Amino acid sequence: MSPSRNVTPSRRGILAAGGAVGIGALLAACGGGKGSEGANKGADTGPWSFTDDRKQKVSLKNTPQRIVAFTGTAAALHDFGIDDQIVGVFGPTKLKNGKADPQAGDLDIDKVTIIGNAYNQFNVEKYASLRPDLLVTNMYEPGALWFVPDDSKDKITPLAKTVAITSSRVSLLKIIERYAELAKSLGADLQAKKVTDAKARFEKASEALRKAAKSHPVKVLACSGSPDLFYASNPGINADLMYYKSLGVDLIVPDKLDKGGYFESLSWENADKYKADVLLLDNRTATLQPKDLAAKPSWSKLPAVKADQITPWSSEPRFSYAGAAPLIESLAKAIEGAKKAT
Repeated sequence: MSPSRNVTPSRRGILAAGGAVGIGALLAACGGGKGSEGANKGADTGPWSFTDDRKQKVSLKNTPQRIVAFTGTAAALHDFGIDDQIVGVFGPTKLKNGKADPQAGDLDIDKVTIIGNAYNQFNVEKYASLRPDLLVTNMYEPGALWFVPDDSKDKITPLAKTVAITSSRVSLLKIIERYAELAKSLGADLQAKKVTDAKARFEKASEALRKAAKSHPVKVLACSGSPDLFYASNPGINADLMYYKSLGVDLIVPDKLDKGGYFESLSWENADKYKADVLLLDNRTATLQPKDLAAKPSWSKLPAVKADQITPWSSEPRFSYAGAAPLIESLAKAIEGAKKAT
C-alpha cells in the first residue's frame, strides 16, 4: 500500500476512538433505528453470525439485509453475489466526471447511497437514515476501521454491527478467501458460474505470472508518486505484493521503511536509490501519474522510465477473484514484455 493524499500515510492511529456519542438524536431525526419499518424487510433467514478479523463474533437475529460498506469492500462482496443488500457505501466511489471510481468495481453506483466520497466525508446522519444492519470495511491496522473517521467513530459504530476484514500483512489470496466466507454467510452462492469463472481466471492469471517471473527475471519496484516524495512500497506488508512475491516476482524490498512499514519515503533527488527494471506505479486518483511526473528530471532518469517499462498498480485492490485477476494478468504481461534496464 502506498500513501494517499486523503489519509495519513503511515495508517497508524488513523482511526482512534473519538467524538461524542449522539446516537439517540440521530436515530430520532432519521425515524428510528434498525427496527423501524423497512429494515430487514422480508428477512426470515434466521440467526446470523460471523467472526471477523478482530476476532469479534458479530451476531444478528437475521441475515443482514441493509449493508453499508467501504466502496472497495462493497465491490468485492458484489463480485461474490451480494448486491441488493448493499444500500450504502463510503470511500472513493464517484469521479468528478460522474463515472465510477475504479475502486467501485462493477457496483452500480447509482443504486447505492454514497455517504462520503473521500476520507473524512462520512455523513453520519445519512448513514443513520439508511437504518443499517451491518457496516463492513477493510482493516489495514489492527482494530482500525478503514475510512471510518476517528472524529466520528463513536457516533458511527453504535448505529449498527461492524465487521472488519484484515487487508495487510497476509497474502491477497487469504483475504479473498475471507471475503468469500463473509459473502457466503450473507447468502452468496459461491458455486454460481460468475464466481467459479472468476476464480478460474484468477488461478490461470496466477500461473501465467509465475511463469513470466521465472522466464523473465526482472527487478520490479512498487511505487507511488506525490509532488514532494517518491514512495517505494514494501512487498512484506502489502497483501497483493506479498502474493506476487510468492509467485516468484522479484520485488524490491526497501531497507529504510517509514513508521507503519508500508513504504520508504524518498526525496525526488533520491528516487533512483533502487534500481528497477519495471515500475509498478500506484494508479489511484490521488497519486501522480506518468504525465504528471514527466516534469521531474529525476523521474525521467530512472532506468524503467527510460525503457518505458511502467505498469499501473492498483495499490488498494478489490479483494475478490474478479477484482484481482485483471491486476495479475496486467503484471504478467508487463513482465513478459520487459527487458533488463539496470
